Amino acid sequence: MTSGFTGCSSGSSSDNPTNPNTSNPDGGGLVYSGPPPQTADVQSFKLNVWDNLAGDDRCGACHLEGGSGPTKFVHRGDINTAYAAANTLVDLGSPSNSEMVSKVAGGHNCWTSSPSVCADIITNYIEGWASIVGGDPNVIVLDPLPPEKIRDPGEAKFIPSTEQGNDFDDIYGLLTTYCAACHTENGGQQPFFASANRALAYEAAKSKIDINAPEKSRFVVRLRNESHNCWSNCGSDATEMENAIVAFADTVTANVIDTTNLVVSKAMNLEDGIAANTGGRYESNVIALYEFSEKLRTDVAFDTSGVDPAMDLTLSDEGVTKLPTFGLRFEGGRAQASTSASAKLHNLISSTGEYSIEAWVVPANVTQEESRIVSYSGGGEVRNFMLGQTLYNYDFFNRSTVTDANGGPALSTDPDEEVLQASLQHVVVTFDPINGRRLYVNGEYTEDLDESGPGLINEWDDSYAFVLGSEAGAQIGDDTTWQGSVRLLAIFNRVLTDEQIAGNFEAGVGEKFLLMFSVSHILEIEDAYVVVQAEQFDVGSYLFSEPFFQILDSTVDPNDIVLRGMRIGVNGAEAKVGQAFGKLDVRITNASYAELSRQPLSRLGAVIAKGIDVQTDEFFLTFDQLGLRQSNRPAEGPVVIADPVIVDTQSRLGLRTFEEIDATIAAFTGVSRANAAVKQTFENVKRQLPAVPNLNTFGSSHQMGVVQLAASYCGELVDNTSARGNYFPGFDFNAGVAAAFNGAGRSAVIDPLIERLLSNNLPDVPTSELPLGSGAGAPPASMSEVVTDEVNALIDRLLGCATCGTGAARTQTIVKAACAAAASNAVVMLQ
Repeated sequence: MTSGFTGCSSGSSSDNPTNPNTSNPDGGGLVYSGPPPQTADVQSFKLNVWDNLAGDDRCGACHLEGGSGPTKFVHRGDINTAYAAANTLVDLGSPSNSEMVSKVAGGHNCWTSSPSVCADIITNYIEGWASIVGGDPNVIVLDPLPPEKIRDPGEAKFIPSTEQGNDFDDIYGLLTTYCAACHTENGGQQPFFASANRALAYEAAKSKIDINAPEKSRFVVRLRNESHNCWSNCGSDATEMENAIVAFADTVTANVIDTTNLVVSKAMNLEDGIAANTGGRYESNVIALYEFSEKLRTDVAFDTSGVDPAMDLTLSDEGVTKLPTFGLRFEGGRAQASTSASAKLHNLISSTGEYSIEAWVVPANVTQEESRIVSYSGGGEVRNFMLGQTLYNYDFFNRSTVTDANGGPALSTDPDEEVLQASLQHVVVTFDPINGRRLYVNGEYTEDLDESGPGLINEWDDSYAFVLGSEAGAQIGDDTTWQGSVRLLAIFNRVLTDEQIAGNFEAGVGEKFLLMFSVSHILEIEDAYVVVQAEQFDVGSYLFSEPFFQILDSTVDPNDIVLRGMRIGVNGAEAKVGQAFGKLDVRITNASYAELSRQPLSRLGAVIAKGIDVQTDEFFLTFDQLGLRQSNRPAEGPVVIADPVIVDTQSRLGLRTFEEIDATIAAFTGVSRANAAVKQTFENVKRQLPAVPNLNTFGSSHQMGVVQLAASYCGELVDNTSARGNYFPGFDFNAGVAAAFNGAGRSAVIDPLIERLLSNNLPDVPTSELPLGSGAGAPPASMSEVVTDEVNALIDRLLGCATCGTGAARTQTIVKAACAAAASNAVVMLQ
């Protein structure tokens, strides 16, 4: 097929400095006046693709009537002609595989500094066109693989984990002769691949050697291409190093899959797969989108929504880095858009009066407070919106007619639920003038109610800046900075429905590929595949998940296919660990297959170690049985059971952590955690309270912190006439100490405390099970008697003070002390 893009200039970013404003459609100011669209699909093409690409600064300089581009997909005289031309360049089933996308990805007429960003933007345009009118999610459609992509697994070599014999001699000789001045412990420059310790040098050198392509080894490239520390002539020196690596590689035996005894699929690389990271996502009404897929620019995160102006984020010089698996890691830095670009949030959200923020985040810890994850603000005290973190809570600030200029009070998740965790989480916040603010975590509504109620956002300020990880103008590492990672971020100028939020959660995040492993040669069925979703899990491994079987010819039924024991192979060998699909035993019947026109195989995921690198690793599948073919695996040796590891006996008891202690005392006293006085005390003593539940970490400072917090809660309880009356019915708080603490008076104070302390079905443990030690007299019979005796003894000591007064004020002070003693009991501390 002749490319429909020949004839246009390469179009550097300097030639195309501005983008059309898609908030004012029709091709950046163009007014279409030709024949009307003949179908709804033509209209969808116009709204999503033509309007965004017809301007002179994108595709309208060439691909129109009279232009040099051979395909007229932005024909300005007839949208129906443009539609027909565009259909030859797009794959609506898999937009990222469209020729229109691949051509721009190769550098053709890209209007930004990164061709991959232009490709992402056009992919989003095509996905918008492909979506059914009304905003259905993107769905990936599979097509048969072309013959050139169906191949047998190859062979590959791996550097041995430890040196075998003297094979490393030639490389090591060059390194110790010419690199020892720097790359040794004395030279101080890591890695120490010229160390006198040969084992250490070998370990450091392994990552610099490519035994499958010696000319690509880092040692060779540094000499030949970068002229680094050459000892004679860089070209000849590089050849000498390359020959040493070739000699080393010749001693390594390649992995070759045993196709005689194993049932083996065809092979695939990641780049052979279908990009699946947008599959099933709802993305209508998105006005800013950060997928963080561009890897060449380390200083910018691009807005790939295609809605102008592009709200690209500039990364601070320190404290924020790009992740190899898509995303940004924040360690005190921030990523900030310009105020002029940020104004599109004000303009496009104000026009609807509602919005949603969707983020995949990984908080680094649950101890940071009032940290900013996403903020549209003018500083630390004024903002239009903000999604933040306080300990285990997500906080949502939104400036409206019923909140202040800072967007407060915040809507926060329930601290008792500890919804926020230091793990990958999907978080969505929405606002509209009917329901106000709402919070969703991992696809589910948290049911936290917006006590401020609904309002209007007509007081937003368009001069604020959009920022991730901190506030506009904040210093690196100040109190507002957030620690964690953002894997994906999208902003919509409409409220997402519960179903759309759940769908986006199910779609997941990250660069994912559908690897279509052909098994037609095994089953003798055309276009039969086992499809597995694959992604780079971290820097050293892949995640394979959601495998399914499918025949792409809809007229062919599976007719009862047996699939047992599926394993993943990498570079000519089955992975030694992580084979989660090894126990599969599935029968693919016509009935089970018919429901989805495919057969899901497992809900498990398999984490497999990376082989050589992401670009060259080749994968395949093996089966104990597929159809009528069975593997003849050699018998496995006996399982070697290691000696058991003797560990110290672990206590069945643990400490409540600071948040749990605060919640426990609040429940014990009935005083709200939001009470200003107790909240301030909690902030003051929080760092004195346990941060982890390990009983061995208990210290005296913990007990002192609990006592101070308990005293604050009890003080608020007793100072509130109504609350204390309900808590201690029958006790006279206005009487002097002598009358107040007679026999009945003491019981009126102590009994409610014991009842609250031993509530929640906590057993009244016999003292024979308690470590009370030995002493004179008969011990009390139960825990409740222990606490009663302690509180009675405290009241006696306080009544014995001759200079402390005897009036009603002293009575109330003694009740506060009795309450604090009970509230700081070990029952509160332990769990």
